[in-house]
Amino acid sequence: MSTQTHADESSDTSLSSQLKQTAENATKRYPAEVLKTFQGGVDQVRASGIEKSAKQVGDSAAGATLKGWDENEVTLSEVWSESPVILMWYRGGWCPYCNLQLRAMQKQLSAIEGAGAKLIVLTPELPDKAKETAETNDLDMLVLHDRNNELAKKFGIVFDLPESIVPIYRDKLQLAKFNGNDAMELPLAATYVINTDGKITYAFLDADYKKRAEPTDVVAAVKKLQ
Repeated sequence: MSTQTHADESSDTSLSSQLKQTAENATKRYPAEVLKTFQGGVDQVRASGIEKSAKQVGDSAAGATLKGWDENEVTLSEVWSESPVILMWYRGGWCPYCNLQLRAMQKQLSAIEGAGAKLIVLTPELPDKAKETAETNDLDMLVLHDRNNELAKKFGIVFDLPESIVPIYRDKLQLAKFNGNDAMELPLAATYVINTDGKITYAFLDADYKKRAEPTDVVAAVKKLQ
């Protein structure tokens, strides 16, 4: 990530503003036809009903034992039995919107921990790729490998990439190299807050990859559990 990109991020600028600016910049860099193809893909994902069929507030969270790049195992149910947990999925370090969200959440890490919660970041990208993403973004947070999107599927947030955009992800972005498989699928960039009973108390679900949970809203959702 360029120094200029980091410099453009102000600590008092909301994540939504940064995401909007990045999207506006994209309209200047990419042909209109490409942008139209991407938007069409978003529309197809939304039309699938995934935002409503995925796990919602009031549902029980799905558990799993996952590993990070350090090979240490983490059993999610054990973590949330001790304190509220924020589960946040990002698609991959190749996604500029994901990088913005990760850095924004990093800035709120002390507030999250001060509210008595634990942030756990999940991603389908391979551990070595996730480590690169963390180093590039100066992250100090727990990142676990959701291999083959197995946990994301339990939450109902995985979708098949629409045929119209498969060539871009397969050939240009080379998604298979990041995820270690040939599946042309991704999770929504979902964020959940889970209480110590394993119940979902906050859920951000949006088919548009350019939209993410505002970190301050997530912190507020955690504080409500105090």
